Amino acid sequence: MSPLAQQQQALLALLFDWPNDTASKNIAAYADTTWARGQKVYQSNGHALACSALRAAYPVLAQLLGDESFEALARAFWHAQPPLRGDAAQWGGTLAQWVRASDQLATEPYLADVAAVEWALHRAASAADGLTDAASFALLTEHDPADLLLVLSPGCATLRSAWPVVSMVNAHLYQTPALTHVGQLLRDGVAQEALVWRSGLRPLAREAQVGEATFVAALLAGQTLGGALDLAPDLDISAWLPMAVQAGLLLAVRLTDLDREIGL
Repeated sequence: MSPLAQQQQALLALLFDWPNDTASKNIAAYADTTWARGQKVYQSNGHALACSALRAAYPVLAQLLGDESFEALARAFWHAQPPLRGDAAQWGGTLAQWVRASDQLATEPYLADVAAVEWALHRAASAADGLTDAASFALLTEHDPADLLLVLSPGCATLRSAWPVVSMVNAHLYQTPALTHVGQLLRDGVAQEALVWRSGLRPLAREAQVGEATFVAALLAGQTLGGALDLAPDLDISAWLPMAVQAGLLLAVRLTDLDREIGL
């Protein structure tokens, strides 16, 4: 291996390997004083990029942990799971699993679910635009639910948590509900199911209605309207449909491919 290739490998190790002492010793074997100063700049820039990217995707988690702890988490995650693509905004999707597996954060078990909701919001914000087809809603009155597919908002997702994560996220992002109310929900051990979608350009999260998380998850998995309703018998579909249209959650209705093939 050429000296240049050895330097390049040592630089990558410095940026991503952990613990850093080992990587620093390795790169020192190929570095002069000027290079050594340069590699510290690379490392500092990498850590700053990690903090900036994660703070943009996880503002609530950053508030809950505080600046010093969040920056330490970002640095550790950067070394544990370095980015695999050039767009830093697409990095960090596995942070919730990483937080859940962390012994140091085990005393705050709701943090992982907060991170999961935040990443769902982050993905919804950058999802491809969806178009509302208001005329297609007439299909709901013309066809059997088993023959219909519902088109939902870009980035739509559901998440079940043993903690009041929707209230926690919205309290920190939008100051509603009040933090005192969220604290009481935590003390009471209130569980919440989160529904995430994008209304226009704005990603939103709210607590799912009874049966709604199961219903939406079934639709996202490709179930017909009839199949999703069979899985969520408690959902009041007559109330859900107009609410979903008004909220920008339901964008269109489509016939199944089978119906198209036979000319319905």
